[in-house]
Amino acid sequence: MSSNYLTRRAFAQQLGIGTAALPFLMNLSSMAPGFSTPSRQRMIIIFSPNGVVPPNFWPDEEGDQFNLKRIMAPLEPFKNKLLTLHGVSDRIRGDGDNHMRGIGCLLTGIELYPGNIQGGSDTPAGWASGISIDQEIKNYLQSRPESQTRFGSLEFGVGVPNRADTWTRMVYSGPNKPISPIDDPYAMFNKLYGQRKDEESIKSILDELQADLAKVSSRVSAADRKLLDEHQALVRDFEKQLNSAASETSHAVPELDPNVEDNNDNIPKLTRMQMDMMVHAMMADFARVYTFQFTNSVGQAKMRWLGIEEDHHGLSHEPDTNEEAVEKLTKINIWYSEQIAYLTQKLADTPEPGGEGSMLDHTTIVWTNELGKGNSHTLENIPFVLIGGGLGFRMGRSLKLGGISHNRLLMSLAHGFGHHVPSFGNPNHCGDGPLVLS
Repeated sequence: MSSNYLTRRAFAQQLGIGTAALPFLMNLSSMAPGFSTPSRQRMIIIFSPNGVVPPNFWPDEEGDQFNLKRIMAPLEPFKNKLLTLHGVSDRIRGDGDNHMRGIGCLLTGIELYPGNIQGGSDTPAGWASGISIDQEIKNYLQSRPESQTRFGSLEFGVGVPNRADTWTRMVYSGPNKPISPIDDPYAMFNKLYGQRKDEESIKSILDELQADLAKVSSRVSAADRKLLDEHQALVRDFEKQLNSAASETSHAVPELDPNVEDNNDNIPKLTRMQMDMMVHAMMADFARVYTFQFTNSVGQAKMRWLGIEEDHHGLSHEPDTNEEAVEKLTKINIWYSEQIAYLTQKLADTPEPGGEGSMLDHTTIVWTNELGKGNSHTLENIPFVLIGGGLGFRMGRSLKLGGISHNRLLMSLAHGFGHHVPSFGNPNHCGDGPLVLS
């Protein structure tokens, strides 16, 4: 257990505050002279669909001397914080087509249940039969008082269909328990800021504490009364900090444009709204684990803002000989890369609240996909690109991994948080242990 947690516990006990208040104390940047905030680790998993154009995506070189191709070119400013993992494959088989297994097994690393959702020419399938790695890590962090947060995890989306099926869900709280992403920024705003239960709870605790101290004050010596006065001053300072938190830059409530409709053509605006709100949530330490889902597996967004009228999934089925389609698919993936670069830059420009460096230094972004290539529906060479810091990985490299199971990468993410799982998902694909990325 961390010394910072013990310090907070001792401070809380000294003031007579119960253990129920400790999760709130964890999220404050400072409480008393000499107090320091433990370093935070965060992860954002970003999903974009329908595979990539491999020749325009993967670096040719291996090692720390590599060149980014067109699709990843927007991430050039962060090349020294980038880790590309070519040769990571989804080995999970069983029911469902590759689109279904691609998204349903992407973060769970385990088979889909049999079901009645028919896809392509393959067998029908249902939901995934295990928890996803983001929720596994979230549960671990929430089980430790020093890393507990208000929500634990937050699931963002843009352009996700209203229907609930295997193609539209990648996050699972357990077997047969998909979690819906929130793709309406106004709904996400209400989730984050619509209620102030945390503040009300701790204010109630402080009110009771003030009353208790006042009762004791009349029954003790002058020397002890002076000590109680000092305690009351600390409580008043604590209240001031709580009341002013919402007005501080690091905890400001974002302002949303009230007139953005949730439709295909507003995907660029909705993306920026959601990403900005995610950064605000991270600044306020609402959660340490985040997912961001662009559309869905078999995503059919029409990116007219790029001058492309065809839907993404339809284009992804075109043969490699269709040069026009290849160019349009490249532009689509460049656009996704630009959005990730926008988020990365915001994190790089934001100082870590109560800590050192930038928020990017404490955050690992994982950009991934359900397929390696759209027209072949391959589960080989699934795109995995990591950006940022915080998990102890050695960045600034292009790796060629030769077709290893993606379960091992999922294990590495957990181990990066100090959660040393012996396996994850289907244990048959975990035999060589987590990838060594340090």
